[in-house]
Amino acid sequence: MIAQRYIAAGLMSGTSVDGLDIAICLFEYKNCNWSFEILYANSFVYPHSLRQKLISISDYSANEIIVVEKKFSEFAAASVNNVTKQSKIKPDIIASHGHTVFHKPKENYTYQIGNGEIIAKLTGIPVVCDFRRGDVALGGQGAPLVPIGDKLLFSNYPACLNLGGFSNISYNNKLGKRIAYDISPVNIVFNKFARQLNMEFDNAGEIAKSGVLIRELFHKLNNLEYYQQNYPKSLSIEWVKQNVNPILNQFQKKNTADLMHTFSIHIAHILVKELNKHTSVLITGGGAYNKFLINNIRALSSCKIQIPDNKIIDFKEALIFAFLGVLRIRSEVNILSSVTGAKRDSCCGVICNP
Repeated sequence: MIAQRYIAAGLMSGTSVDGLDIAICLFEYKNCNWSFEILYANSFVYPHSLRQKLISISDYSANEIIVVEKKFSEFAAASVNNVTKQSKIKPDIIASHGHTVFHKPKENYTYQIGNGEIIAKLTGIPVVCDFRRGDVALGGQGAPLVPIGDKLLFSNYPACLNLGGFSNISYNNKLGKRIAYDISPVNIVFNKFARQLNMEFDNAGEIAKSGVLIRELFHKLNNLEYYQQNYPKSLSIEWVKQNVNPILNQFQKKNTADLMHTFSIHIAHILVKELNKHTSVLITGGGAYNKFLINNIRALSSCKIQIPDNKIIDFKEALIFAFLGVLRIRSEVNILSSVTGAKRDSCCGVICNP
């Protein structure tokens, strides 16, 4: 059988607002199996003014959100043009996650900015975007979306854990169905603490490591109702504001390092409950560089922790969004109802031509 080949660029902007990740990837389909190669990847730090707007965007008016979306889309297009120039590779399609503004699947809506028409017109490349709303329309959570990529591209790992703004896990159950859900907030809280110290992030978790445990805070965080809920389930910035921030505010007079230390121990404690259900797990996302967090997970867990090379750590989500775009143009399932709780599997994403 002749391999079917696609070159796609995946764009990922996460809730931690670290920057825009772009991965140009080659996908091959042969003998009913997919393989991939990341041909070129880079991250683009947001200009300070745009980053501040993205951090606060959920509090903006509709008109302000539209203005920020235009700036975000123009930045995304310029970044893609930079990548194609540097790599000398022009992808067949761009698949854009966008940047999440609102995510309230229980109220049947989710919204990501990232104008596919602007990106397509400014790059001259077809764009697939707006992946989540189709699943929400089918009664799903609209998240996580990465598990289809875990299933088809990383099937040699029993489970995949991403540590980004939030942590989420993906694995096959005993019936072979893919299961996935958000576990806890991670960098969305860590980075907020870091900004209080005029830092972008806590390098390797060194600040958290220097602190001491605030036992009362630890127990209050562990008792959050979400952790007791069954999947399908997903987290959002709104959930953090409504449930985590009020608890943290009760301890705002405490040393920031102690708060970060306690939150890190809390996250490790919650994650290990999930990881111990598996023999081994692949960990990716920015949190994989947080040595203090990873060491605590290793110390508490019976699960084998596997950390891949930096390219996979940094760009796995961008890689998989590129893959979602490929599945979309093939009109194949790219969102799993076993993950999101939707009425059925679906093929989602809006196609915008140059």
